[in-house]
This record gives sequence, structure tokens and C-alpha cells, in this order.
Amino acid sequence: MTRLFRTRIEKRKSIWRRAVDLALTDVGVLSGGMDHEALGSLEERLLAADFGVQATLRLVDVVESRARRGQLRGGKELCEALEEEVSKILEPARGAGLRMADSGPTVWLVVGVNGVGKTTTIAKLAHRLRQDGKSVLLAAADTYRAGAVEQLRVWADRVGAEFVGGRDSGDPAAVAYDAISAADARGVDVVLVDTAGRLHTNSNLMEELKKVARVIARRLDGAPHETLIVLDATIGQNAINQVRAFGQAVSVTGILLTKLDSTARGGIVVALQEEFHLPVTWVGTGEGMEDLEPFDPEGFTAVVFEDR
Repeated sequence: MTRLFRTRIEKRKSIWRRAVDLALTDVGVLSGGMDHEALGSLEERLLAADFGVQATLRLVDVVESRARRGQLRGGKELCEALEEEVSKILEPARGAGLRMADSGPTVWLVVGVNGVGKTTTIAKLAHRLRQDGKSVLLAAADTYRAGAVEQLRVWADRVGAEFVGGRDSGDPAAVAYDAISAADARGVDVVLVDTAGRLHTNSNLMEELKKVARVIARRLDGAPHETLIVLDATIGQNAINQVRAFGQAVSVTGILLTKLDSTARGGIVVALQEEFHLPVTWVGTGEGMEDLEPFDPEGFTAVVFEDR
């Protein structure tokens, strides 16, 4: 975890970390185990910190089991037990990398609801790819939101990426098809397909998203090589619903998490891993173009549980 990311999280001590702090000081660990009231308190605090039901039950079970064996006699041991189990939950994301095509252009399809910072995140990702020496093409398949195509065109110019866009209210699948064709002809390394933000409850728009994915797959074998969902870290458990709904429409392979530098209850990272086992590939840590970092599970856990 970079020093910048660590500084931001420490400076804006999050709601979920405060909840863990309270759990460590308020939960009474008894010599022969933990009473029901103490376990209930821990469970409530983990749920309030957005760890989700599955992860919370797993963590509470581990704490209870260790307490019964006499392995937890104070806050330090409790903290170590929680940290160890959280590390296990986050293990699938450790060292995860985004898949690249063996030959020809790599296509990453980016999806998500309205207002999560999807287009800006795509621009940041394109910037990182350009820094790594990759050529990039941005495909503006969001043809419905006023100004969306032009917004992505501006970002493409800023980061030095090529651009393909359609007309307003045009067919998003056609834009994706044309973008892959252009990338193939020009020898572009990576195509980032920006899709319209859509509520995960809108069945018509979800059907349209299925069409985009189908057209991409027909145009290029193995594509999309990644389907990334952008999630706002501040929305808590609604993120679970979004991943579940988008996963029913397209094969989501990874998560781009925005606003993790805010007062987000970052336990949602743990909840998402426990529920879906999807890697959190990148996290947004601020407004700047450089404020996108690979997710570091080990560093993330260390920041939360350090200095106990």
C-alpha cells in the first residue's frame, strides 16, 4: 500500500475502523469463552461496519471458537483473530492481475450504476495503462447520457488514448463492435468499453448490456477479457445487490472500487470477497488522475488492525 493511500486512510479514519475499535474495547472476553451479549455486540458492530452477513457470521464463529479454547483473553488476541480471518477472506484478491489477450487487442468491459464515477475511473485506468507503455482505445458506448460521448473524448485526449464513439441514442453494441475493429486494425493493445450507467433493477437496460457483451464476444474470440464493475465504497450493502444483479446479466470478473479514501465503511471490501470471491483489482483514492491504485489486501488489513 502506498504512503499516499495509507496517509489518506489514517487522516480520514473511517466509520468501519471506528466500529472495529469499539468492538475491541467493548466486547468482554471471558476466560472460559464469550457470553451471548458480548458476541451479539461484536456481531452488531461488524454488521454496522458493512462486513455483511456471511463475513460477520464467519468472523464471530472464529472469535467464539477461539475464546472457548482459551485463546482470547483480551483485546490484542481478539484483534489478531479478526485480522487473521479477514486476511484469509481477502486472500483471493492478493496479487490478482487483469487478464490480457494472448494476441490482438485486449477488451475490458466496464459496467455499473449511475453516479459511481465509472467514466472517470476508466480515464484513470487508461492513464495507468499508458504509463505502462500500452496503447489504449476508449469506446464511448454510453450513448444515452447527455454529453457522455464528448466527456470520454476529452478524457481520451488528456491521457493520450484513441477514441471511438457513436451518435447520441445510438446502439451501444455497435459502438463496442466498431471500437474493437478499429483497435484490431490499428494494433491497439487495450480497448476500454464505457457503458451507460444503469440501475441494476432496470431489466430493459440490463438486457441491452447482455447484447453489448454478446456482440463483443462474437467480434473477438475470448472477449471481453475482463468485465469490471465499478462500485462506490460509500454505499455499503447495496454494493452486494449491484454485483449480484450485474452478475446475472454479464460475467463480472473483477471490481473497481471508488471513494475508498472517504468515510466509507470499508468492511464492504470484506463482504464482497466473502460473497462473490471477486478480486478488487483497483481502488480509487482521490480525485486526481494518479489516484487509482492496485488493491493491496495485506496493506489494507494492516492499516485497519495496526497499533493494537
